[in-house]
Amino acid sequence: MPAARVYSAEEWVARFGERRQRTVVTIGNFDGMHRGHLEILRRVIREARLTNSMATVLTLFPHPVRVLRPSVAPALLMTLEQRLASFDDAGIDAVLVLQFNPALSKLEPAAFCQEYLVDCLRARKVLVGENFRFGHRQEGDVRTLADLGRLRDFEVETVQPVVSDGMIASSTAVREAVREGRMEEATAILGHPFTLEGEIKTGTGQGRKLIVPTLNLKTDQELLPKQGVYVTETTVGGKTYRSATNVGVRPTFNGASTTIESHLFDFDESLTSGRMEVRFLKRLREERKFEGPEALRAQVLLDIEEARKFHASQS
Repeated sequence: MPAARVYSAEEWVARFGERRQRTVVTIGNFDGMHRGHLEILRRVIREARLTNSMATVLTLFPHPVRVLRPSVAPALLMTLEQRLASFDDAGIDAVLVLQFNPALSKLEPAAFCQEYLVDCLRARKVLVGENFRFGHRQEGDVRTLADLGRLRDFEVETVQPVVSDGMIASSTAVREAVREGRMEEATAILGHPFTLEGEIKTGTGQGRKLIVPTLNLKTDQELLPKQGVYVTETTVGGKTYRSATNVGVRPTFNGASTTIESHLFDFDESLTSGRMEVRFLKRLREERKFEGPEALRAQVLLDIEEARKFHASQS
């Protein structure tokens, strides 16, 4: 069942009433939904079920750095809708999405705690990572939160980082891996392949005529994998196909803008619209300019064969 989505403290009170349930809540951006995030959500849900509380996430939009220091804001791994869908998948009961703006950024830790955790969410327990910071100039930390909890009748639990293959699961680590095309590393941190979602976009038709047929993806996600050719899985029309995907500017055809083109194996439909998801499994090579379409086609056929071999090895 989808989590209730609420966008202000006033809306929360109106929706759940004056005699509303208490909550077990976690606070964060949850960009990428990696193993560490999933562990926190599992604990939130477990505690909520034990205490007859609502399993709740308090998240912010846009990302605080986008408002406070836009020049250094990270390219995000997920859209807000993707984040909300991931909370649904995890089994969260309700999500409070606060618009992050200068006014919210100026709230002192005690005021933030009182307004949102106590008065709005009626928090029974708050679970956060050990590096959690909140309030004006990030003056509040886990100790601050615990001190406030003792005064305001909620408990605080710190969730330790999740380590996968010697790497701490973090959104920053996932971004670095995706940006550099290290998709197997990204998968290890996330617990699932990095995915781009969006709509099928009509291309120029050159690929179908001269190389191999492809479906083009238009996505609102900010962070794309490093340009190159990848082994992927692509879902369209509710079915998933093994595929090979090129992320790049199509230099052989003197392209200028970035495209995401997937050749689906054992697929012969001609689609021009609809939802599309591409999961990135492994990077095969750099994108490069060839002498002409025939040379490019020869390389693409080799890429497809290599992608088929990789898929076969994972069966």
